[in-house]
Amino acid sequence: MGIIVSAMSLFVVLSVFSGLREFSLSFANDTDPDLKMFGKTGKSLTISPEQEKQLKNTKSIALFSKVVEERVLFYFNGKEQVAYLKGVDSIYRKINPFEKKIYGGQWLNPNTSQVVVGYGITNKLSMGLFDYNNTFEVFVPKPGKGTIDNPNDAFNKAVLVPIGIYAINEDLDNKYVFSDLGLAQELLQYKPNQVTAIEFQLKAGADENLALSEIKSIFKDSVSIKTRAQLNDSLYKMLNTENIAVYLIFTLVIIVALFNLIGALIMMILDKKANLKTLFNLGAEIKHLRSIFLLQGSLITVTGGLIGLVLGIIVVILQKQFSLIMVTPTMAYPVVFDIMNILTVLLTIVILGFLASLIASSRVSKKLLQ
Repeated sequence: MGIIVSAMSLFVVLSVFSGLREFSLSFANDTDPDLKMFGKTGKSLTISPEQEKQLKNTKSIALFSKVVEERVLFYFNGKEQVAYLKGVDSIYRKINPFEKKIYGGQWLNPNTSQVVVGYGITNKLSMGLFDYNNTFEVFVPKPGKGTIDNPNDAFNKAVLVPIGIYAINEDLDNKYVFSDLGLAQELLQYKPNQVTAIEFQLKAGADENLALSEIKSIFKDSVSIKTRAQLNDSLYKMLNTENIAVYLIFTLVIIVALFNLIGALIMMILDKKANLKTLFNLGAEIKHLRSIFLLQGSLITVTGGLIGLVLGIIVVILQKQFSLIMVTPTMAYPVVFDIMNILTVLLTIVILGFLASLIASSRVSKKLLQ
């Protein structure tokens, strides 16, 4: 029974963590591109018309968007907030469908001073849409050297028109204000072909390594490229660490349950001592006698593991289909039915069960049968 419960628990927990992983990464998948290119040195990079033409003719890249991103100061009705101004071109919404995340209003129009603001930023600034009584301003430090004689000359500023509010999660809602690419370039005094990054969407079924090699061949060694996983490396590391920790904890539970199996096999060996002695005197070797209990223990473990796995699969399918356990009134606890989790549980049960049976069967010895 202990093996059945522990196997079922391990599979259910692994499925839940797979669901939580998928749920957590869904935000990154909705907002981050397949690939993102940065300048190797400095904050910006330049892209020539010839390079744009070459990118359009690649085999693996479907779309690419030029973006300008910088940490700046926003001001509204006596309140200040530091956040990122992200200037995007008209292609950006095709790569990252942010209009699906719009909480109120709409997405900005190109070549305007319209902006889309994060829900967290609007809360901190007590700002709404289409407030014509108060101006929403952005202040960007001017590049250059030397002392500042007049504070008014230290910043480039512009009046923005909030036209939309997006809501994704707490971190992103407090991070970005989206504007037109040209406006961001003007505030940062960038040239028309100067950007901070280029975001890529790959064609369906395209090889990521092929895309990386194509981009590097166009821009040589002047750029660095990150995949979606590398853009969220801390999130991936955290999720992987949590998954490993939970797996080890529930593996320990299985090990504790297998102590009962070891005890039961040893009691069986002692109970059948007379029979074993008879077989030994008839010429049976010790290794053959041990194999009897090794096989018996392995069969008990595998059978219990399979039963527990079937029960765990039933629980996961029921949760997936009928949302038996809810996190919130509108959101079911996420689970994912993954073949890898089945294989992990089976492999764990088989290996640990074999080792436990091997330990118990080793009690059969000449000394015991004398």
